[in-house]
Amino acid sequence: MSASALFGNYARSNLSFDHGEGVWLVTSDGRRFLDCGSGIAVNSLGHAHPHLVQTLQDQAAKLWHISNLHQMPDGARLAQRLTDATFADKVLFVNSGAEAMEAAIKCARRYHYDRNEPDRYQIVTFEGAFHGRTLGTIAAGGQAKYLEGFGPKAPGFDQVPSGDLEALKAMVGPQTAAIAIEPIQGEGGIREVDYEFLRALRKLCDETGALLIFDEIQTGVGRTGKMFAHQWTGVDPDLMAVAKGIGSGFPMGACLATEEVASALAPGTHGTTFGGNPLAMAVGNAVLDVILADGFLEEVQKKGLSFKQKLSGLVDSHPKVFEAVRGNGLMLGIKCTAPVGDYVAAAREAGILAVPAGDNVVRILPPLTISEEEISDAVDRLEKAAFAVEKKLLEGAAE
Repeated sequence: MSASALFGNYARSNLSFDHGEGVWLVTSDGRRFLDCGSGIAVNSLGHAHPHLVQTLQDQAAKLWHISNLHQMPDGARLAQRLTDATFADKVLFVNSGAEAMEAAIKCARRYHYDRNEPDRYQIVTFEGAFHGRTLGTIAAGGQAKYLEGFGPKAPGFDQVPSGDLEALKAMVGPQTAAIAIEPIQGEGGIREVDYEFLRALRKLCDETGALLIFDEIQTGVGRTGKMFAHQWTGVDPDLMAVAKGIGSGFPMGACLATEEVASALAPGTHGTTFGGNPLAMAVGNAVLDVILADGFLEEVQKKGLSFKQKLSGLVDSHPKVFEAVRGNGLMLGIKCTAPVGDYVAAAREAGILAVPAGDNVVRILPPLTISEEEISDAVDRLEKAAFAVEKKLLEGAAE
């Protein structure tokens, strides 16, 4: 029997962290790690950000939970700020990214049901996508490794190759409720979707009456240097799933929609016990205080470009370890030539945390508050890890 009482569904490292300071995590024995994983793109403002800490402490002394049976003024304020910054008119608060996607899927299907199209429930997604771990969202993602062992795939979800417009057109029909896509595939390997393809999706949805869902769970809330990644394209969705960075570590998510589409979720059609609770709403507003401040997103863009340029130099210097740099803003990835697991482990030994992804890619997802000096430090540590992997490769070849 395992020594831990926890489920064994995570392959955890042997690191145990005591506290965090900005972009740094500190172990219980005092070792410092530069955090370029951000809890998988979650800690958008780093660790122990003073404004977030003070806000949470103040709210914790007042009110934690009252349920959605009553008014939530801080929730209404946060929703207004999100709609002011986006295409959306309405916001539904939930607890996680998977729940945000579930809400978007249910809303899309119910929208067509209310228009006397009950058989219009198909959701079309793209190969390599990741939309969550619920039975519905693993069906939406369609990846065999996540579906295996959990019974029949939930019906109503179909995938086409990413970027293949003809395959998409052949799949979409009178049964299609929505097309769902990540503007940049995160778990799939920091694979950016061509802007023209996103524009073609909008046009196809307009022509067929299908709704367009953007999954911005990982790409949103400043990660790419815009509030949301799709804002680089000029394309607006009908529905959008948001989570991760919106709480900077506090569990929360949101489903955003136009007023027409949001009207499908009338009282009794959907709900959440904890979604929109006072603690989450206070933290969400505090996050936006920082993200929406003058010049903040422009700084993310500058730092993202600087980081990407430095990573490109790193790739050029270590062709036996790396192949290419991907991504936008501070959502970056390096496609590896060496096994990505070996590189992530070597990076930990060099005092930097990164996140593996599909397509043999290591994700570089630092807090948006990272400084230029810390970016340089990160690249130095990543290079140290590259040298370690090269040494291991040479030793393997010698054997």
